[in-house]
Amino acid sequence: MRVVAALLATVLGAGGVPAAAQAVRGAAVLASLPATPGAARDAGAGRWVTLEGAAPSLLQAPASCAARGCPLVVVSHPRGQGPERLRDSPQVQTLAQALLRANFAVLLSSDGGPLSWGSPQGLAEAGAAHAAAVRRFQWSGRTYALGLSMGGLMALRSALPGSPYPVRGVALIDAWTDLELAWGSALSRRLEIEAAYGNAAPPGPDLNPQHLLLRQSPLPLFVISSLEDTTVKAGVNSDRLLPHAQPGVSEFVPVTGPHLGANRFTPAVAQRLAGFFTRLETLEWVPAASGIPSRPVSR
Repeated sequence: MRVVAALLATVLGAGGVPAAAQAVRGAAVLASLPATPGAARDAGAGRWVTLEGAAPSLLQAPASCAARGCPLVVVSHPRGQGPERLRDSPQVQTLAQALLRANFAVLLSSDGGPLSWGSPQGLAEAGAAHAAAVRRFQWSGRTYALGLSMGGLMALRSALPGSPYPVRGVALIDAWTDLELAWGSALSRRLEIEAAYGNAAPPGPDLNPQHLLLRQSPLPLFVISSLEDTTVKAGVNSDRLLPHAQPGVSEFVPVTGPHLGANRFTPAVAQRLAGFFTRLETLEWVPAASGIPSRPVSR
């Protein structure tokens, strides 16, 4: 399966991906609503603005948003972490700053707390943070998602029917995508998921983002994962999304090393991530019959 993923990564990423960017996989990696009129535009460039909620989130928008509307990237954090940890992480800030330079506002979402595991309550709180965020800058009406480790569940779930906001593309780094698999992987995770979902039973298919995606139209995906990751096994998580990634715009990027290793956060990878979202910005969007808010088509 991993060999197939590596072969198809070139095909899926062929739409506009420079040859130099494809080399990142090798030695380079080793290293729809407008903003409310009159709303405050205080997400200033170069600083993070706190959005109050049950668990605060953090927002930063580039200075360019004052002249033209900016899309928003919602970042969902790993297990046991939160927006402040992402803000203070030099590795995550490499990704965030690349997105800001590319004219994307960045929301470091609390997702309802450090152990929300993509739960309905966490999704509702992410929705509240999104609603607060888009009132703080000139929003273009378009949203994307980035999920790290546990945050992959929330990022993927936010792009599926029932989300409080439409998401037009998802990036995943060493991400959990199968909630039932996470539940059964360790007693500590099981107890956390049971607490987050308020249910001692295994989560059913209607709560599992991976299963939900299988019922929908293909989704634009940017996926980074490693076969050497023993925390989140790529073969049964992100690799299983490959048949459901939209061709022509999606990228699957195999890397080496352990879970959330430094080679996921290099400037080259950050540029490739920003390039994925930027390419989606250039596409036209049409309604999808499956219930997903929209899907991209080539002009």
